Amino acid sequence: MNYKCIAMEEKPKKQVSIELPEDVAQGCYSNLAIITHSSSEFVFDFIRMMPGIQKAKVQNRIIMTPEHAKRFFNALEDNLKKYEEHFGKISLSGKGMPNIPLHFGDGTPEA
Repeated sequence: MNYKCIAMEEKPKKQVSIELPEDVAQGCYSNLAIITHSSSEFVFDFIRMMPGIQKAKVQNRIIMTPEHAKRFFNALEDNLKKYEEHFGKISLSGKGMPNIPLHFGDGTPEA
């Protein structure tokens, strides 16, 4: 007789078809990200600041669960490591975050 251990069998992996619409494929440039969080979500606001212009606008807002934010962080960390191995270390110039308020719109940030 031939016995199989069901628990050790690999489940077939499902393939997901991901559509990338043309307008999304063009992307959106951002040179500043503001990240806030609550107990249930992380909010990533991507902003484009232009030299000499005192007003900036949020270009995109991405909201993730803490678990997906952690996965995103791990994937970004892995990709930065691979990038630096291939192209060299990324040096951070400037003096950190620009002098802008961390609240905008009608409310104040909630962390």
